[in-house]
Amino acid sequence: MTTHTPPSAAPTTRLSPPGAPMTRDPAGRHWQRAPGPYGRAPLERRPPWARPALWAILGLAAVLYGWRVWSLSGNSYYSAAVLSGAHSWKAFFFGSLDAGSYITVDKPPLALWIPALVARVIGVNGWSLVGPQVVMGVAAVAVLYATVRRSFGYRAALIAALVLTLTPITVAIDRDNNPDTLLVLLLVLGAWALQRALESGRLRWLLACAAFVGLGFNTKMMQAYLVLPGFALVYLLCAKGSTVRRIGHLAAAGVALAVSSAWWMLIVDRWPASDRPYIGGSTNNTVWDLVIGYNGLGRIFGQSAGGGGAGQGANFGGTSGAGRLFNQIMAGQISWLIPFAVIALVVAVALRGRAPRTDQARAGLLLWGGWLAVHYAVFSFAQGTFHPYYSTAMAPALAALVGAGTVAMYEAPRRWSWALPLAFAVTGGWAFVVLRRTPSWHPWVAWLVAAATVAGVAGLVIARLAPRTRTRLALGAAAVGLVGSLAGPAAYATTTAFGGTGENGTNPTAGPATSGGMGGMGGGPRMSGRSMPTGMKPPTGGTPQGGAPSGGMGARGGPGGEVSASLISFLEKNQGGATWLVAVSSAQSASSIILQTGKPVIAMGGFTGSDPAMTVAKLKQYLAEGKLRYVLVGGDNRGGNTAVTDWIKKNMTVVKSTEYGGGSTSSSTGQTLYRYNG
Repeated sequence: MTTHTPPSAAPTTRLSPPGAPMTRDPAGRHWQRAPGPYGRAPLERRPPWARPALWAILGLAAVLYGWRVWSLSGNSYYSAAVLSGAHSWKAFFFGSLDAGSYITVDKPPLALWIPALVARVIGVNGWSLVGPQVVMGVAAVAVLYATVRRSFGYRAALIAALVLTLTPITVAIDRDNNPDTLLVLLLVLGAWALQRALESGRLRWLLACAAFVGLGFNTKMMQAYLVLPGFALVYLLCAKGSTVRRIGHLAAAGVALAVSSAWWMLIVDRWPASDRPYIGGSTNNTVWDLVIGYNGLGRIFGQSAGGGGAGQGANFGGTSGAGRLFNQIMAGQISWLIPFAVIALVVAVALRGRAPRTDQARAGLLLWGGWLAVHYAVFSFAQGTFHPYYSTAMAPALAALVGAGTVAMYEAPRRWSWALPLAFAVTGGWAFVVLRRTPSWHPWVAWLVAAATVAGVAGLVIARLAPRTRTRLALGAAAVGLVGSLAGPAAYATTTAFGGTGENGTNPTAGPATSGGMGGMGGGPRMSGRSMPTGMKPPTGGTPQGGAPSGGMGARGGPGGEVSASLISFLEKNQGGATWLVAVSSAQSASSIILQTGKPVIAMGGFTGSDPAMTVAKLKQYLAEGKLRYVLVGGDNRGGNTAVTDWIKKNMTVVKSTEYGGGSTSSSTGQTLYRYNG
């Protein structure tokens, strides 16, 4: 077999991208791909440097995500649910905030199950709360590498893996225990399975893709579905087989998606409401309402749902609009490589213009491009609650496009040689602007970015003008330009990992603090005056003892979340046979007390204090049956149930501060403790 060689290139230097026909070079030494519009492409045989480079990147990811993991406590809201799930299988299944299963967290429980299982073995500590996140974050890098390699080769895959590793907001969220880390892993697995479906045309891989997205739904509900428009369109346009066959496969995948998404919701909503916890974040105690409201349309349109998620977008991610991801709060989290990815996508797709419909490289570009476009539109214009860390879901698409685009533009025909220096120039210029927004924070980084960008662009231009030295000079210039593009995110990432700037529990962010919004808000005060009890250790039967995290891990709450040690000690001594230690206004206070004591605490109003979970009739029943004796009112009771509060004040007795030997909580946090004497 001979290799078709264009007049302008030798077969050993002009290799086409994956998907082109395979031939042997004239010497027969190795397999290569026939020339195509991409220019060079990797050899089919793995280069000797590929595996060591991958392990180095995975090691870097493990260090960035897992540095001092034993000291991390994560988001107290989810940490309390992990502790409760480690104590109670009922709380485990429903994702209850407390072991008494009064109310669930406002997300499905899948992201809580893994740390809760780990906690049953090693106790509740940084290893069980955040350790699984580190593993999932590193796994996402590895799966992305495998996915990009199949479409674009080893070089592109390594660049993509490095970009994902260094994405600042990804580093911040992988050092936390919010559900986004698991969501990203599941969606990348979905992309991997979809790619296999595109290559083979087999239904089983498309069903696996649907199953992964469905698991993502059971991690963070509707956000998982943002990849579906791109996934479905790519399969319809680029998969093998007839149009009827592809439509039939998509219909079958839709069934698989529905089953993998809805099974937990259907079980919970059909469960007798009197025998399960209230569904946190909902308005009517159903998961369906949570799906379409608080975690669905409420996030996009700002509709009030359950926890009152409307109108919070400006508080965390800045005002909605096309420029949100480039504003003072968001720019350093995710925007660094968006310009590069857009240029890379346009150029790379243009280079594949004459490829057949089933071309795998173009399919990969459309897959990641669709992922990025939908996320950008939704995150930019969403009117509801929007935290900066949501944008970590964009990171795999950005990374894949940067990896594929860098190789495509570097190996493009001469008429496209302007593309790579343009991408480096725009990206480096934007990085300089972002870094100069905090001029006192390591100012040398901005100038390093500027110098590397200028050197890389100049080298690529000179290489075009001097073809004889093009290969070595262009390769070196491209490497320098890539360093300039990644220096800014790398600086933010390392600061987040080693400087502790992203350890914010409720709202983790990366890099230095910036003005212009509440991007760094969250977490709240650590509990004062009381060290954390000994960590849980499982006895022979497998049920944890104790319950609170070890290592002095503080419990974080929101406004009004701090409760004095003397008050907590009083409650523990006087709990008696009650199921719940105390009832408080919201999960912000409840999670803090749960983490300190390891005992069930009622969060009457859910996460924000405004869920209609508690009624006067329910409260009277709990008190009459001896399941509850004390209620703590005030502090973070934002928009709580007025009827319940009024009944408490009229029918329960105020506990004076002299009874528990400490300062009155009402003087510092506006909270008042009530006792039932019936």
